[in-house]
Amino acid sequence: MAGRARFVALGVALASLAGIVYGRNRRRRGHVDLYFEDGSMISLAGDSPEARLLFPHAADALRAVR
Repeated sequence: MAGRARFVALGVALASLAGIVYGRNRRRRGHVDLYFEDGSMISLAGDSPEARLLFPHAADALRAVR
């Protein structure tokens, strides 16, 4: 019984670690969220052609406020 509890604890720890790594990698990838006046929103993946066009403009805007 103790061996099974260790196995379960190890599985939970590994799953938690995998979730942390996945979350960090996902957060590092860029994306663009476009909010419209009517309250709707579109999220573009960072590797989409549309997002790639917007990244330089977003970087310029961020530099302007720093």
